[in-house]
Amino acid sequence: MLKLIIIAFLFTNFHTKTTNGAIINKNVERVIDLSTQLVKISSAITLENTGKDAESKYIITLEPNSIRNLSFISAKDSYKEELKVTETKNELGQVFSVKLNHPLAASRTSTINVEFVLTNSLVPYPSSIVQKDKQLVRYFGNHYFYSPYLTTKQTTSVIVNTRSIENYSKLKPVSQSDSSITYGPYNDVAALTVDPMIVHFENNAPFLSVTRLERLIEVSHWGNIAVEENIDILHTGAKLKGSFSRYDYQRDTSNNHHSIKSYKTILPAAAHSVYYRDSNGNISTSQVRARKDWIELELRPRYPLFGGWRSSYMLGYSVPSYQYLYKGVNNQYALRMRLIDNVFDDMHVEYLETSVVLPVGVTNVKLSTPYEVERLSDSIAYKYLDTKGRPIIRFAKRNLVEQHIQDLEITYEWQPLLLLHEPVLLSIALYLLFIVVIIYVRLDFSISKPEHVKTQ
Repeated sequence: MLKLIIIAFLFTNFHTKTTNGAIINKNVERVIDLSTQLVKISSAITLENTGKDAESKYIITLEPNSIRNLSFISAKDSYKEELKVTETKNELGQVFSVKLNHPLAASRTSTINVEFVLTNSLVPYPSSIVQKDKQLVRYFGNHYFYSPYLTTKQTTSVIVNTRSIENYSKLKPVSQSDSSITYGPYNDVAALTVDPMIVHFENNAPFLSVTRLERLIEVSHWGNIAVEENIDILHTGAKLKGSFSRYDYQRDTSNNHHSIKSYKTILPAAAHSVYYRDSNGNISTSQVRARKDWIELELRPRYPLFGGWRSSYMLGYSVPSYQYLYKGVNNQYALRMRLIDNVFDDMHVEYLETSVVLPVGVTNVKLSTPYEVERLSDSIAYKYLDTKGRPIIRFAKRNLVEQHIQDLEITYEWQPLLLLHEPVLLSIALYLLFIVVIIYVRLDFSISKPEHVKTQ
């Protein structure tokens, strides 16, 4: 009883400091998408200001068991305009403050759309299966919309994209229709209410994670930007129990299987000179298809991936620099490229390390990223004919998904005359080589002079 009183006191104190108890969730329509390896939660929230003063921010919270798996969060208003989301900490722990583009006046309503992407939130159950078994997973969530505000009305739809549902928690009213489960409507839900939700179902989507991705971007003012990625991948689904039979695998013509035969990577439309190889050399089973706005690369590992199996490979390509490198005034340049590229659909990258190699002689380098990253120590690289090293900008980021595919910007100053640096060095080297050859040919290093035969 004392614990409940303390929690109620902390919540009341927090609610008073942040919103003065003025905002309530008049209606919440929540959709939980469990059809892939990621958990995607989108909520359409109708806010109502019951106070006397205008409110300019809205607080978002997540259950303690979900906050550690949060990879991405975003918010938009009813006009699809982005709302600024700031992560903060207070009495409730880690929360997110959404700044409204237009303050919500007293007795008025407004609608915002909030999206979460959670990783590692679908647990294989059983954790080990044989080759022919289907993959079952469990999701642990909350029947109610977790919020520090009173919720007048709410409904939740859980999309599993399969009819093979083993069981699910039943908090009435609840109904099932084909590949979805609908909970609610629930009325007058108190703030921070938790009621455990469990869904156990079949999910044979690719449970593929990139455990480590090392991305190298090499910038050249000669018209080319080279990109190379070293990728380690792991099948994070139910582990394979027992031996693997190639014969049974080839006989299984079903496309609905938990193993991963191949996957598709999306490259920029201008990408060329694509190569794909692993530790054994080039993998010739890959296919490159040119689409209207991108290049589709189908990658097929040397062996199918089952739960707990790993693979690693190198992917590289080049793009023309004029599409990503922009010149400003006073010899200023700006590089705008993707911080991370698409690896596969519904990807999960556990750790990314990006290195950007800039040309020789750049100064006043500034890095701007679309979200917070860990800045690593810079280094120097030496390429062909370099008398001065090329600066390398390095940074890292953990727990990324497709929504993190955004552009970074690096600005720097560079003198165009440095473009002649390597040609001049090469010309001097060739000139000196010719001089040495001429001198060598004209010198006589023999010990005795040959006798000339006189002719009569």
